[in-house]
Amino acid sequence: MSLYSEYMDEIATREKDLGLNPKPIDSAELLSEIIAQIKDAGHEHRADSLKFFIYNTLPGTTSAAGVKAQFLKEIILGETVEGITTEFAFELLSHMKGGPSVDALLDLALSDDAAVATPAADVLKTQVFLYEADTDRLEAAFKAGNAVAKDILESYAQAEFFTKLPEIAEKIHVVTYIAGEGDISTDLLSPGNQAHSRSDRELHGQCMMTPEAQQEIVALQKQHPDAKVMMIAEKGTMGVGSSRMSGVNNVALWAGQQASPYVPFVNFAPVVAGTNGISPIFLTTVDVTGGIGLDLKNWVKKLDESGNPVLDDNGDPVLEQAYSVATGTVLTIDTKTKKLYNGDQELADVSSSFTPQKVEFMKAGGSYALVFGKKLQTIAANALGIKAPQVFAPSKEISIENQGLTAVEKIFNKNALGVASDTALHAGSDVRVRVNIVGSQDTTGLMTSQELESMAATVISPSVDGAYQSGCHTASVWDSKAQTNIPKLMSFMNKFGLITARDPKGVYPAMTDVIHKVLNDITVDDWSIIIGGDSHTRMSKGVAFGADSGTVAVALATGESAMPIPESVKVTFKGDMKDHMDFRDVVHATQAQMLKQFGGENVFQGRIIEVQIGTLMADQAFTFTDWTAEMKAKASICISNDETLIKSLELSKSRIQVMIDKGMDNGVNMLQGLIDLADKRITEIQSGENPALAPDNNANYYAEVVIDLDQIDEPMIADPDVNNADVSKRYTHDTIRPTSFYSGTKKVDLGFVGSCMVHKGDMQIIAQMLRNLESQGEVTFNAPLVIAPPTYNIVDELKAEGDWELLQKYAGFEFDDSAPKGAARTEYQNIMYLERPGCNLCMGNQEKAAKGDTVLATSTRLFQGRVVEDSDEKKGESLLASTPMVVLATVLGRIPTLEEYKDAVKGINLTDFAPPAEDLSVEPQAVPVKVVG
Repeated sequence: MSLYSEYMDEIATREKDLGLNPKPIDSAELLSEIIAQIKDAGHEHRADSLKFFIYNTLPGTTSAAGVKAQFLKEIILGETVEGITTEFAFELLSHMKGGPSVDALLDLALSDDAAVATPAADVLKTQVFLYEADTDRLEAAFKAGNAVAKDILESYAQAEFFTKLPEIAEKIHVVTYIAGEGDISTDLLSPGNQAHSRSDRELHGQCMMTPEAQQEIVALQKQHPDAKVMMIAEKGTMGVGSSRMSGVNNVALWAGQQASPYVPFVNFAPVVAGTNGISPIFLTTVDVTGGIGLDLKNWVKKLDESGNPVLDDNGDPVLEQAYSVATGTVLTIDTKTKKLYNGDQELADVSSSFTPQKVEFMKAGGSYALVFGKKLQTIAANALGIKAPQVFAPSKEISIENQGLTAVEKIFNKNALGVASDTALHAGSDVRVRVNIVGSQDTTGLMTSQELESMAATVISPSVDGAYQSGCHTASVWDSKAQTNIPKLMSFMNKFGLITARDPKGVYPAMTDVIHKVLNDITVDDWSIIIGGDSHTRMSKGVAFGADSGTVAVALATGESAMPIPESVKVTFKGDMKDHMDFRDVVHATQAQMLKQFGGENVFQGRIIEVQIGTLMADQAFTFTDWTAEMKAKASICISNDETLIKSLELSKSRIQVMIDKGMDNGVNMLQGLIDLADKRITEIQSGENPALAPDNNANYYAEVVIDLDQIDEPMIADPDVNNADVSKRYTHDTIRPTSFYSGTKKVDLGFVGSCMVHKGDMQIIAQMLRNLESQGEVTFNAPLVIAPPTYNIVDELKAEGDWELLQKYAGFEFDDSAPKGAARTEYQNIMYLERPGCNLCMGNQEKAAKGDTVLATSTRLFQGRVVEDSDEKKGESLLASTPMVVLATVLGRIPTLEEYKDAVKGINLTDFAPPAEDLSVEPQAVPVKVVG
């Protein structure tokens, strides 16, 4: 059977079973058959083949794109093909973005045939996805006297690829659609359990919200053809929990606009909004697509006659509606005045959504084009020996005299590129920065590989110190979906230049280690900037930003990222830890005390949390930085002391060496390079040349939060509060309750210890608790306990030290890498499960608790339907707690009383955390931080 026949069979099945259109073509072999049928004027399938070639072939560097570009070049050079004129062939090439299409256009533009060189040059002037090989060709031709090459370079130097684009509309009409009340998790827009389909955009689009909601959106579009549907989180924040490019893609698919008539199901420019704005990492993803994210502020705190907030019975501020955004309301965004209107009534100032940089993203159709365009302008100007004219909005460079630097300001200054200022920059400045470490995870990795193909990237930027492709989100079940997607992903990323969890050549065993733990280990400099394809990319060394798959792709391809320097909130501690408290309780108490100190305002949202936990090793400190995603912070920085930082770097070195010993290093010895960088950093610290990163003592913070450890006298639990009468307060991470709230009566159906919030010490605590319980009699579980260690390194270390053997003794199930599970577990027994390292229940895309269960977990996710779905009889609950609390709850089958808990942890060292004896800030530097770009 021919590939075309197989494709037609797939189309028929796809339409019959799923009601979908043909899947876009990325295969060179299939497209070659289609082209052969196009060339055969009498072929029975010629008409369909022509449509597939024109409208259903993926651009960029897919193998199909190479074949398409070559055929279009042949048509331009004289081959007659009915249905594709020379002019149309140029138009099709202009929509292919880069790679083979740019190669073809350069061949034509630099040829001696003026009839094709001039129109090819005109198309090239609109393109931005050029790489060094492309610009080197242009520069060489220019130096050889080629007039067309000069003309193209002059156009690039003037940035005509941007200046000739139409300006954004002065008035954008939107019709509102309330997607939900309260915080809206990206799981609603792109459910984790549908992660396998994310790279198939049309198929994945079917999982956004509900079929009913999708049809309501379609109906609104028909009723208001001149308005865009604006999806709203009423009385909440839009897009919490994850950057999730697939979520924005789905919103754009249903409510955006098509990016190109010749590229199917790639839409852009969605409009989303929230009463409390957009989650920072999700807003970055909206910017990537040239979309608009609005902070509506349509609900405000009700004030009494004295101007103080009115509180409800729970002590929470009462909100009152400032204006209505009920579904179907037509509003107008005025992009000149930067205001939101209902008719002539001004509703809100939305200027933060229309900064000069964001407007440029909208004009260019997304941020990628700006990143590549600015680089292309610089290269062209340098080739011509001229200064690049100021075309783009000037970078905002804020330098405040006599004001010190926060930790994040220091990191950004050190890694800044292309900065004009002679003095160090402060928060609010817009900067391009070098990215040191990049991480791609497996349920967004296929999208990242698609983005890399679409921007014509073929190899990782040499300026990136370390990059890793994980296999943790699909670790639990090696099912047919994983077997189809993951090897393909690992092969692509391995070839691109990343260290990969799976070896396409099969030399080393598959590693399903949690991506955040690996990135935390391979970050070997506290001055690093890390970009990762997951909201929990929050290292305890350097500053790490969770990002969408596209931003990850840009970081991999260019070694750069661009963003404003964020504001910071300083967090310090006072008092003493009680012996029965776990560090996770400190994490939860930080959130609770912060909200109390600031009258319910989350001062962490959108900012950097700069936390002084310098006595904790990076492994343990990660528990805090990881949780900052749930605090809605943009990122977090741990301020450490020299001694602890050196210990953390030595641990990183040992774990990287294990990866090398397993055969995971690549051709450029990336892992060995990281060990060398760690050695260099250790030497700098020991010599006093460059001590551990610390803020200046006259730095400026948005807020300063002091957490009183003396107030934490019982374990703290984050509760989804699923029955709160105010729907907007359900499934947030802000309801933090003490153990005594549950009075020892709250039933627990399943316990989970695992994912990125735990470290080796948590595994040791489980073993110690089992020993304690064993000494009191037979250990039985009254609820299932699922344990998923974060990494194989930790498992190996536990085996060497003897704790794993004890865990095995009580385990009713232990993972077997030689025979991984082929299907997700649907029922649990009251036993302990030792699962494969990886995300497991926390991800919710493979393993899940039974519907309606009450789950007590160490993970980060308590969103509706993530870990546990609702049943017809009961709402599923995912409560979050410390490791010892989860273990004891599964033994008892309920949340324990404080006395029961204290007895169970007696004699166990739950944490080594103690606040630093003094503030770790330092005297300001006499000379500003060196700017390297």
